[in-house]
Amino acid sequence: MAKESSFKNMVITLSVICFICSALLGVVYSVTKAPIEAAELAKINNAIKAVVPECNNNPSEEMMKVEGSVVYPAKMDGTIVGYAIKVNTSGFGGPIQIMVGFKADGTIYNTAVISHSETPGLGAKISDEIPTRTQIVGKNPAFSNLTVTKDGGEIDAITASTVTSRAFLKGVDTAHKVFVELQKQQ
Repeated sequence: MAKESSFKNMVITLSVICFICSALLGVVYSVTKAPIEAAELAKINNAIKAVVPECNNNPSEEMMKVEGSVVYPAKMDGTIVGYAIKVNTSGFGGPIQIMVGFKADGTIYNTAVISHSETPGLGAKISDEIPTRTQIVGKNPAFSNLTVTKDGGEIDAITASTVTSRAFLKGVDTAHKVFVELQKQQ
């Protein structure tokens, strides 16, 4: 026998449905939280390994924040051999998160793109080993003009994606400023 449709019955029914859905979402969140965090940590650790010289410490355990960026010191037998600096910048499609690795002398060891939302086929090429990324390896930003050639610099931009290249190089410049700040603190 069907209950009579009333405001009270509708509110109770919708409240029960909302409670059940909220409980299910809470369970799914608690089940997926740890694997998502583990995957994110693995992504960061892989990026660190790719951008710093060989080290025997775990840089992610010694991370520190400097000027809004996250710094991971790489050490060999207790001596700093480099830094991995994670920075955020804004590209054409939105935020770009990059990891820039510096040797102890300030030269760029390597870079890695952690995440981006650039246009597929154009700005998304920033994740590949493209000239914009490979041209800066081995250079010291203090002595090089790390801007795109359209702006008078020495770095070739990604074809049809100058905005993304500029954003990437701006991120590298931000990382270098953090590196300089680290040198002042020592």
